Amino acid sequence: MQSGATLRALLVLAFPMVLARATQSVMTFADALMVEHLGPQAIAASATGGFNTFLVMILPMGTVFIVQSFVAQLVGGGDRDATPRYAWYGLIIAAIAGVISLGLIPAIDPLLLLTDFSPGLREQMSSYMELRMISVGAVVGVEVLNNWYGGLGNTWMALVASLVSMVSDLFLNWVLIYGNLGAPEMGVDGAALSSTIGSFVGLAFLLVAFWRRWGMAIGGPAPKRARLHLSFKELRRVVRFGLPNGFNWFLEFAAFQLFIIAVFGALGDEMLAAFNVVIAINSVSFMPAFGLAQAGAILAGQSIGAGKRDEVWPQVKITLKVAGVWMGLIGAFYLISPATLLGLFDSGSSKDFVTIGATMLVISAAWQLFDAIGITLSETLRAAGDTTWTAMARLILAWGLFVPMALVVVRVWDGGPIGALLCLVVYIALLAGAFAYRFKSGAWRRIELIEPKLV
Repeated sequence: MQSGATLRALLVLAFPMVLARATQSVMTFADALMVEHLGPQAIAASATGGFNTFLVMILPMGTVFIVQSFVAQLVGGGDRDATPRYAWYGLIIAAIAGVISLGLIPAIDPLLLLTDFSPGLREQMSSYMELRMISVGAVVGVEVLNNWYGGLGNTWMALVASLVSMVSDLFLNWVLIYGNLGAPEMGVDGAALSSTIGSFVGLAFLLVAFWRRWGMAIGGPAPKRARLHLSFKELRRVVRFGLPNGFNWFLEFAAFQLFIIAVFGALGDEMLAAFNVVIAINSVSFMPAFGLAQAGAILAGQSIGAGKRDEVWPQVKITLKVAGVWMGLIGAFYLISPATLLGLFDSGSSKDFVTIGATMLVISAAWQLFDAIGITLSETLRAAGDTTWTAMARLILAWGLFVPMALVVVRVWDGGPIGALLCLVVYIALLAGAFAYRFKSGAWRRIELIEPKLV
C-alpha cells in the first residue's frame, strides 16, 4: 500500500483509470459521431437511447462500486486474502441485474409512448435500447472486476479491458453501422449491437484474468488460493452499503433523464440531438475526472483501512487540484472552439443545431470545476462507506430542486435550451457544496465499513 499524500501516488494509480474512463467517453462520442450521416433523429436515438439504457445499468453499477471500498480497506488493513470473496459478491449482483434487465425489454415501447418524441425517433430509440439492454449484466460485471482490481492497487486491468472493449466496439461500428465487410447496413441498430458485443468481450477478458489470477500481485502479494467461504451475511453487508451508493447515482441520473425527456424532448428532435452532442462532448472531460476521483478514493480507502484517517484530507486536496486543473482546461477549450466541436456532428442540419449547440457547450464550461469537486468528494465519501447521506443529498437536490426548476424555466417561463442548461449549472454547483459540507463535518470518520472480525 502506498502511504502518505503525494501527487506521484495519485498519478501512478490514476493514469490507467483516466485512460480507461477516457476510452468509455471515446465510445460514447464515436457512437454519436458515426451515425451523424443519418441525421438528427439517428443521433438522438443512439445518444438518448444509450442514456435510457444506462439508467437501468447505473443502479447495479453504483452498487458494485462499493466492492472497491471493501477491497481497498481490506488491503489497507493487511487482509488481501479476504478480497476475492467481494469480487464474487459483485458478480452475483451483476448476474441478477442482467436477468432483471432482460425482463424489462418488453416495457421499452410502452414507456417511450409516454414521451413527446416523434414517432420516427421513438421507433429507432426503441430498437436501439432493446439491443443495449442485453448487455446490462456484462457492463455491471466489468465494473465489478475493474473495482476489485482497483481496490488491490492494480488499475491497469481496467485499462486493458476498456481498450479491448473500445477496439471491438469501434471496429464493429464500422462494420455494422455502414455495412462493411459484407454485413448489412444496420445504422442505429449497428451502433447498439456493436456496443453490446464490446461489453461482453471486455467482460470475457476480465473473467479469464480473474480466473487465471493475472495482475493480482501488483501493489502487494496476490491473495492466496483458498476456499472462498462465501457468506450471505457479507453479501448483505455489501448490499447494505452498496445499494445507497447505487441509488445515489440512479436518483441523479433518473432526474437527468427526466430532464432530457420532459424538457429537451419537448423542444424538438434537433434541440434534443444538439443537447446529446453537448453531453457526449462533455463525457471527454467527465470520464477522466471520474477516473482521477476513483484513484483518489482507492488511496483514501486504503488509508482508512490502515487506521490513518488523517491522511485522507491531504490526499483529497491533491485529487481536487488535479481534477480541477483538468476540467478547467477542458472548459476553457469549450469556450474557445464550441462551433468547431459541434460542427463535427453537423450533417446538413439547420443552423440552429450548431448555433444553439455551441451556446450550450459554452454554458457547460461553467459547471466543470463544480463537477470536479462533486465527483472527487462523492467518491471519497463512498470509499469511507458514507453512502446513505450522499444518496439523500442527490434525492433532495435532484428531485426537489433541479427537475421542478427546469420544468418551470422551460415549460412555464419559456426559457428554452439556454434556461435548461443554466438550471443544470445551478444543480451541479449546489451538489458540490453539499458534498463539501458533508466531508468537512467528519461524519465519515465514524463509519465502520469492514466489520472488526474481518480485519
